[in-house]
Amino acid sequence: MATFITRLDASGDGPRLAVKDLIDVEGVPTTAGSRAVARSAQPAAADAPCVVSARRAGARIVGKVNLHELAFGGTGINPWYGTPTNPLDPERIPGGSSSGSAVAVAEDEADVAYGSDTGGSVRIPSACCGTVGLKTTFGRISCDGVWPLAQSLDTVGPMAADVAGVVLGMQLLEPGFAPGSVPHVVGRLRGVPAHEAEIAQAVDAALGAAGFEVVDVELPGWNDAFGECISLMCAEGYANNRRLLEEQPDDLGDDVSSFFMSMGSAVDSAQLQQLRSDAAAWRKAMADVLGRVEVIACPTLMITPPRLDDAGGHAMVANFTAPVNFAGNPALALPVPRPGGLPASLQLIGPHGGEEALVAAGAAVEAAVG
Repeated sequence: MATFITRLDASGDGPRLAVKDLIDVEGVPTTAGSRAVARSAQPAAADAPCVVSARRAGARIVGKVNLHELAFGGTGINPWYGTPTNPLDPERIPGGSSSGSAVAVAEDEADVAYGSDTGGSVRIPSACCGTVGLKTTFGRISCDGVWPLAQSLDTVGPMAADVAGVVLGMQLLEPGFAPGSVPHVVGRLRGVPAHEAEIAQAVDAALGAAGFEVVDVELPGWNDAFGECISLMCAEGYANNRRLLEEQPDDLGDDVSSFFMSMGSAVDSAQLQQLRSDAAAWRKAMADVLGRVEVIACPTLMITPPRLDDAGGHAMVANFTAPVNFAGNPALALPVPRPGGLPASLQLIGPHGGEEALVAAGAAVEAAVG
């Protein structure tokens, strides 16, 4: 079971940074976790801008970490490079697609890891592995030098063992980044897909312990936004990877091929335009709610992370994450205690550009629940 695809010599005193292997690191091939890509991959000619900023801040690149193939999947299971071992329960999925990033920080093999998030790929593995991950505002962090899945949704963000590590990760991405003021009014999202009762209780208990003023909010279009985000991801992902599907089908995993071919190829240009129009409307709906509360709270995952031998039946791990991507908002996932079981994960969603407030809120929760 492999956390790293490539390990690098990273002597020095700066923070240790693991980079998801769809982000270019100079001199190292980018595989996107795919045999199809790896067969012809050449060493990257230059660092991606997000890596450039980290090096300037003194980070040491300890290696490039594993992922769900082509960043397209929520389980983190990889048929070519092995599946990183979930540190909380080796029989359960590590979550995807940034599986190696979450495991690297959970196992203290890196202080910070970069992940990408298109439908939940930073937050889902963070939830599965009991770590912290920040999906950044769409467009805030450059995705140049990053293997694309869906350009309308792709983001890059930091992952770490705790909120302080995520703040450090943002400082590597944006020099001068600092937490903002702690929000007071949190909107607890209701009326969304049913989820395990113990997860809901853990989320509510954590919000109460942190002392927030909690009010109930609803977003009636949540389920529709989930479906439309997945359709948009599949359509753009199919377009970006069509050559691989046509020329190297045997070098792609069955799950990736089937989703791209069954869903992505079925979206025509008119439907694609409608999806992008609907995304703009959903963005406004999210902004309207965030005009009444400072942060929206809900679980990150609706279920306990599935077991590896039962992962195929759980394609819906992105129910609580993908609608956030469809709106382009930032969101923080962090573990909260759940009595008698694996930790649950709390998701805090902020307005566009609201990362500073999210990490402040996350630190307040972390301090309250331990």
